[in-house]
Amino acid sequence: MAGEKRLGPCQRGPWSADAIRKSMFCYAVTDRAWLRGRTLASCVEDAIAGGATFIQLREKKASVEETEKLALELKDICAAHHVPFVLDDDVELAKKVGADGVHVGQEDLACSKAREILGEDAIIGVSAQTVDEAVAAWKAGADYLGVGALHPTPTKPDAVDVTYGELTRICAAVPIPVIGIGGVDATTAHELEGTGVAGGAVVSAIFAADDCRTATEKLKAELQKVVSA
Repeated sequence: MAGEKRLGPCQRGPWSADAIRKSMFCYAVTDRAWLRGRTLASCVEDAIAGGATFIQLREKKASVEETEKLALELKDICAAHHVPFVLDDDVELAKKVGADGVHVGQEDLACSKAREILGEDAIIGVSAQTVDEAVAAWKAGADYLGVGALHPTPTKPDAVDVTYGELTRICAAVPIPVIGIGGVDATTAHELEGTGVAGGAVVSAIFAADDCRTATEKLKAELQKVVSA
């Protein structure tokens, strides 16, 4: 029907629904607190070389000016490797720098508002912890969901844990890809098996490692054992 809102996977700019789902496989979320003198750009380059398939810029302690500079650097790196690049929370900055999209939480700018600002070509991810939140985000136009925290994590110490049962129910409740986040690393990735996730999202498992490329390669190998193609 003309004018009817589309629900479910669809094309976003150059990214097909299938490409978006595949890009969820090894989803890297940045955190400069772990870099120990290295540049974020070099670590992201290494992560992509090791198998990272999606990059989210999440730097809560950076100024707007710093974040914009980082976003422009990472956008070019990701574009060169044909890897989707989104910003955490900041919809207006995502629009300004021409990012592929944005990831918003339950307390951030609503998914529908982000879609209104960024348009139909943007990839929009939403954090969810329950089936109700997941279904609401999907109906609001989300392209994927980040579900967690699955384990205690230093990056979000106040996050409420999500059980693997709830993660499985969320995956079954929506047609869009779901990624598990929070304590996912090479030693815990096997726990995602059977949940229906499209991949795992990680922060310290990559950026806290001495060698981001090797750490990503190890994580990728473990994810390949549990995530269906």
